[in-house]
Amino acid sequence: MHEGFHPPQQARSRASLEKVLAAAEHVLAHRGHEEFTIGAVAEQAGLSVGAIYRRFDGKDQLLYAVKDQLLGRLETSVAEALRDSEPGVREVVGAFTRALADTFAAHDRIFPELLDGQREDGRDRGLRALATIHEAFVAAAGDGPAVRMAARTVIGACVHRAATARLWTDDLDWTTWAAETAEMTLAYLAAAK
Repeated sequence: MHEGFHPPQQARSRASLEKVLAAAEHVLAHRGHEEFTIGAVAEQAGLSVGAIYRRFDGKDQLLYAVKDQLLGRLETSVAEALRDSEPGVREVVGAFTRALADTFAAHDRIFPELLDGQREDGRDRGLRALATIHEAFVAAAGDGPAVRMAARTVIGACVHRAATARLWTDDLDWTTWAAETAEMTLAYLAAAK
């Protein structure tokens, strides 16, 4: 996963890791990046600080693990949605925007915090995830300049919305955002033919 992370070897250790990551997400969502500490995560998880330090070298490694897990969920969600969508550009675009919206909606208080406090390695992981979902969309929708531009625009709009939603609200829920973004994307793709 990342330097400074000590992966679990046993089922009980994996369960403990999941507990720590869930607690870290909770602290990040409810207290923010500034109050995100190993002590706060340990308290939320009901574990000792030492238990967390046995798994992570510090706060940065724990934040990276949370980000890696969320980005993995995003990649999986998009891949599954595109795999399960009906054929056709309308269906693929709809599945893509809904998968993005559903993932960001489920973690709408965490993504802005992760984007605010990211280091270079976290930024690189984020860019890899965006490239992965971009390529998944292009493969499902049919490669071409307009499809690639549409993918970049939808992904960029989603990330921007997640990062700025607290400060620059658009009064849309994520489901409505997905539907309107899909329609806008389809109009662009139809005009680009």
